[in-house]
Amino acid sequence: MKNIFRVITLMVLVAFFFTACAKQPTQEMDNAKAAVESVKTAGAEIYAKDEFKKLNDDLTAALDEVTAQSKKLFKKYGKAKELLAKVKSDADALLPVVAQKKEEAKKAALAAQSEATAAVAEAKELLKKAPRGKGTKADIEAFTADLKALDDSLPEVQKAIDTENYLGAADKAKAIKEKATGISDQIKKAIEKVKPKPAAKPAPKKK
Repeated sequence: MKNIFRVITLMVLVAFFFTACAKQPTQEMDNAKAAVESVKTAGAEIYAKDEFKKLNDDLTAALDEVTAQSKKLFKKYGKAKELLAKVKSDADALLPVVAQKKEEAKKAALAAQSEATAAVAEAKELLKKAPRGKGTKADIEAFTADLKALDDSLPEVQKAIDTENYLGAADKAKAIKEKATGISDQIKKAIEKVKPKPAAKPAPKKK
């Protein structure tokens, strides 16, 4: 009987030793952190905000689980390992999604840049046809100054594209297009005002 009791006691002590001395999953932690950092570097904070936030929250939860287990007498890191593995898997899966969204943002920025450039060019051409006179001199000078400012800001769009700030480039390009279109509309109205009105058709003769 004493031998059985000793065996049981020894088994309990061995189990206690291995459980209490369980090591933190440092490798899994490093892998998960590195995967999340890779996604961040790829631009997830900008092009996949919601997905990246969830990924960060999941990483925090996994690390919190490691911390919680490290404070216990009987440490079990099984759940933490599962959470960390999922974080790494989700991060790896998010990488191509970020790349796709970034490419889409680039195409949108280039399209917006083209539209902005065209809008400024159109406004410049219309300005050449704007009616000249004492009453329009101030307006023409203002339009000329505004168009120069817009023209000078176009390189900023290209600079943003070159630095892969595609969302910022698109926003700036859209603002330029909007202002140039507004100037064009005003010039068109001015041109319409000075256009000779068509002669009125003579009334039909009564029979």
